[in-house]
Amino acid sequence: MEELREQEARLPRLGDPAPDFEVITTHGTIRLEDYKGSWLILFSHPADFTPVCTTEFMAFANIYGDLQKRGVELLGLSIDSVNSHIAWVRNVEEKMGVKIPFPIIADLSKEVALRYGMIHPGQSKTETVRCVFVIDPNQIVRAIIYYPLTTGRNMDEIVRLIDALQVTDEHKVATPANWRPGDPVIVPPPNTQEMAEERLKQGYDCNDWYFCLKKL
Repeated sequence: MEELREQEARLPRLGDPAPDFEVITTHGTIRLEDYKGSWLILFSHPADFTPVCTTEFMAFANIYGDLQKRGVELLGLSIDSVNSHIAWVRNVEEKMGVKIPFPIIADLSKEVALRYGMIHPGQSKTETVRCVFVIDPNQIVRAIIYYPLTTGRNMDEIVRLIDALQVTDEHKVATPANWRPGDPVIVPPPNTQEMAEERLKQGYDCNDWYFCLKKL
């Protein structure tokens, strides 16, 4: 319990470097640095051979191609053994007809789960909750989403989040609520009164000086 409290005191936050790791997976040994230069979605699931997790892994497999087109890799994790992971992946392919193309970390020691804050004792002391960490090509944590054990994740939102992060990085803008690719984006607000007055003359779709939209 003391170790858990110590780990919780230094959990990664948005803008922090992603905690390093070297792990055994269903695709062999993998290091965080192997993903440098690519976006990475690191996600945890409670346990192999469970129904909600099975639906999620099939759903992640379905969006894997779309993520790769965006330069994004997937990496799963639970505290099951690599043998359990392999058996489950084979079972999903045999029974459900879905091949799982991405690696799964076997985190039996809970080392990575503790570093990333994936174990929430209020939910379970022996399973990881459904965490999603979006790590950028510089290996900085850019987004974190937590789901309870009972609730499967929404894949559309995960893809939308990646699209929003990549657009805001490239164009130095922000995205409004429910933004989808092709929708107007938010122009960063001005920092001076003079800039505020100029803003209204720049042809943006402005509701007021601080709230202007534009098409990319």
